[in-house]
Amino acid sequence: MEPTALKWVFYREVDVPRDIEEILVTGEVADRAFKTVRDVAVFTNKRLIVKDVQGLTGTKVEMYSLPYSAVNTWSTENAGILDYTAEVELWTRAGHIKIELKRGIDIREFERLLAEYIL
Repeated sequence: MEPTALKWVFYREVDVPRDIEEILVTGEVADRAFKTVRDVAVFTNKRLIVKDVQGLTGTKVEMYSLPYSAVNTWSTENAGILDYTAEVELWTRAGHIKIELKRGIDIREFERLLAEYIL
C-alpha cells in the first residue's frame, strides 16, 4: 500500500466562505464546507478545495484542488463504540489521501456526498 500523501481533519460542517467564490470557474457551484484545523474544505460540483492557512500570522495560504475525476476509489470506516472519529480514504492520481471526520459529521451522508460527485 502506498504512503499517505495528505491527511486532513474535518471538524464540523460550516457555511461556505465568500472568498472561495473568487476561485470558482464558470458553472462551478460550492455545495458544502467543513472546518479543518486552520481553515476550510469546500465541496463544489466539480472538485474538492482545501484551503490550508499556514504560519504564525496566517498570511501564507496553500490551496489544494482535487477534481473528482482524479479519484480512482475510496473507502470509509465508521467510528466504533470507543472511537470518536470516522475515516475516509481516497486513492487518487495524486496519491493517497486520508480524511478524518470528527464526531458530529455523519459518515454515511459524507459518503453519499462523495458518491454524488465522483460517480
